[in-house]
Amino acid sequence: MTNPISAPIFVNQLGRTPEKERREPAKPVPALLGVVLAAIALAGGVASPLIDRHGDLQTQVVRGIVVVAFALAGVFALARRPSERQPVLVLLAASLGGAASALAALIEAHGHGMSVSAGLLSFARVGEPVALALLPIAIMHLLLGLPDGSCRLGRLAIGIGYLLGTALGIGLWTRRPTLPLWPVGLELLVALGVGAIGSQRRYTRSSGLERQRMQWFGWAAALTVEILLVALAMRGLWEWPTRYPLVAVVSLLPIAVAVVMGGTRRFAARIDRILAHTVSLAGLTGIVVVVYLVIVLGLGQGPSSHGERSLLVYSMVAAAIASLLYGPARQRLGQAANRIVYGEREAPDTVLRTFGSRLSRAIPMDELLLQVAESLRKTLALSAAEVWTGSGGRLERTISVPDVPVTRLALNEEEQSVVARAGVTGTAWLEVWLPAMLEGRRDSILRVAPTTHSGQVLGLIVAVRPPGGDQFTTDDDTMLTELARQVALALHNVELDSALQESLEEVRRQADELQASRARIVAASDAARRQIERNLHDGAQQHLVALAVNVRLARKLAETDPEASFELLDQLGLDLQDAVQELRALAHGIYPPLLIDRGLEEALRAAAGRAALETDVVATDVHRYSPETEAAAYFCCMEALQNAGKHAGEGSTATVKVWEDDRRLFFEVSDNGAGFEMKGAAGKGAGFVNMSDRVGAVGGTLNVESAPGKGTTISGRVPITVPAQPKVAVS
Repeated sequence: MTNPISAPIFVNQLGRTPEKERREPAKPVPALLGVVLAAIALAGGVASPLIDRHGDLQTQVVRGIVVVAFALAGVFALARRPSERQPVLVLLAASLGGAASALAALIEAHGHGMSVSAGLLSFARVGEPVALALLPIAIMHLLLGLPDGSCRLGRLAIGIGYLLGTALGIGLWTRRPTLPLWPVGLELLVALGVGAIGSQRRYTRSSGLERQRMQWFGWAAALTVEILLVALAMRGLWEWPTRYPLVAVVSLLPIAVAVVMGGTRRFAARIDRILAHTVSLAGLTGIVVVVYLVIVLGLGQGPSSHGERSLLVYSMVAAAIASLLYGPARQRLGQAANRIVYGEREAPDTVLRTFGSRLSRAIPMDELLLQVAESLRKTLALSAAEVWTGSGGRLERTISVPDVPVTRLALNEEEQSVVARAGVTGTAWLEVWLPAMLEGRRDSILRVAPTTHSGQVLGLIVAVRPPGGDQFTTDDDTMLTELARQVALALHNVELDSALQESLEEVRRQADELQASRARIVAASDAARRQIERNLHDGAQQHLVALAVNVRLARKLAETDPEASFELLDQLGLDLQDAVQELRALAHGIYPPLLIDRGLEEALRAAAGRAALETDVVATDVHRYSPETEAAAYFCCMEALQNAGKHAGEGSTATVKVWEDDRRLFFEVSDNGAGFEMKGAAGKGAGFVNMSDRVGAVGGTLNVESAPGKGTTISGRVPITVPAQPKVAVS
């Protein structure tokens, strides 16, 4: 059993699923009606040539074939789309045509001596005109209901049409024994006009599969018009075919084909190109027919003999074939003309016309520019074609055909401005502004087209012809200008793409660094907690435990030896001060209270007094800042002083500088110690990583400079995110 999740039902634009996925159930009444109408149509179409064998057998056979074709098309549509009304409408029209054809054959057979009962003959005399009069209404109903048979004009209008058709049929019956057909023809024209207007309005609002099905009927209409035009021309020029109404009946066969094709989703989607070619062919046929009719029959003399008519028909066929071959022949003749005018090269604008298609193939820019240079050399008969690229006034000959060494060219701001506004220039202009371009080819004929975008020079296109060669024409300059504009746009897009890729790489790098710094922060926090736990356990906790033991001992001595108890209490006071001092030192290591109370300058000066190296603090225009800013600067300075104490060496000194400038807080810690080799060292040590993470967390940057024997300087800057507060005076 198929899993419903793995076999979804796709719904098309008409709200129905494809035939392969789901068949709509047939409604009993329309299906039964369709079967009855199909039987009537098939019976009438087949019986027509069999009833009257002594009459016009050719006409009977043609009418029977058309009726049977529509009946089979209706049966096919009914089988494919049983819930729609269109198959019933097709079968209704086919049954009316079959009934009219069979009844007409019955009346003609009676005239030729066939024995027919009076009742059947009376029914035939009434039924034939009524069926003929109702047939145009059925065709109108079919057109108004395209493509599925649902008519939006309402049942009242269609009902009135059928009543008027019935009345016309009865009126024609009263004219018996003669049966004038011109009222039916007039009725057919009116019905076709109303049906065409209604179907056109629906076509403009349709889309998807519904639109494609209606396009099949448009294809049938175009083919029908083409058949009628050809038959009209043949009749007017060659007096054939002699039975034009019969041709009109045959021309309806494409409509039956449209019913079949539009009833299948597979063939309905293939109408686009077929319709376009059919309309083009019908239009071409119409032009040829009208021209020949106007010239031959309107302005000249019609053909009088069989030979003249044959010659005229052959000339029409030749004109139609020539018109069909005009497009391919024009292309081939254009290529031949280019070879004659330009030699072996192509037309000058070929490179311009093909640049867009080459650009859309995602070819690498170097390969694309090489193709442009090769095409440019071929189409303009150049001795050399070059493409220069660059930015910021620095240009480089990246592509040259034939290949020559790479050359660089530097433009100052004035030259860039002049080149950007110059357009296509020649040798005289290059002598003044770009004399370097003329080195080794002053006798050659040059054209230089700058590739600029938004006033920025992105490169040059250089076209070189040998001395004594053809001068560049205005068309050549225009082509170079347009080519330079397109190349500039392509180069600008490449720059944007490169910048985007760099931005993406930078974002990825920052994301990786952020992830690594977060991991380091978590690890440092855990390590700090463990360090605090160890310090409390090994330091303050031991002091407090000893104090507790001594307190209990002093209590016991108070009863037996008061003097010893007093001495022990004095010692307890000293031990308690030591414990408090150790807790203060521990708290100062976690976050210095002086930094909170007095600010960055005082905290740094206090820390400098405890540093391993002799340290000077220089603070210029330093105020109070946010806790995050002050903490980042303070702890980075402490980390730098600690590193200097470890690695600077004996006798070294350190200097801490802090200042504010342009809404940023700067700090610098330098020493005159041993220093180190920067290659591979900076950024790898734990101290440098900690400092970088700390300033990076608040949007700052860190820089390390050092050299063997020249000391080390660690500098950084942190943005000031809050207004600076006045400096707190030290009492």
